[in-house]
Amino acid sequence: MFGEITIPYESVMLYNIAKLKTGIDFEEVELAIAEMCSLVKETYPDFIAGQVFQYAGFISEEGSVGDHGEEGNHIAIVTYWKSFEAHEKSHRDKPFKEAFSNLMQYCDDTKELGYELLWQGEK
Repeated sequence: MFGEITIPYESVMLYNIAKLKTGIDFEEVELAIAEMCSLVKETYPDFIAGQVFQYAGFISEEGSVGDHGEEGNHIAIVTYWKSFEAHEKSHRDKPFKEAFSNLMQYCDDTKELGYELLWQGEK
């Protein structure tokens, strides 16, 4: 559950920012996230790996250009898939829709962006 992950070069990454409703803490959404992540991990063979991050409030002044706004209380859900089509198919599945709707009751907004891997490396 908390081990290292290996991402194959041929994968795609989906980056979902879920903004939490005012007054909602991560502890309140933790079970909904765990249930959704377990479902994905155990059900969809084209799922490779995933990560969940809680926004810590820091913004890199050295790595940012231009103005930034109030980022707000949010979590980032990062998932890796064999293909974008496999990701989309999983999200049309009724069990996933139910699990995702359980998480969305704690959120005001969510946006999921897809990326193709261009480079990766280790020290």
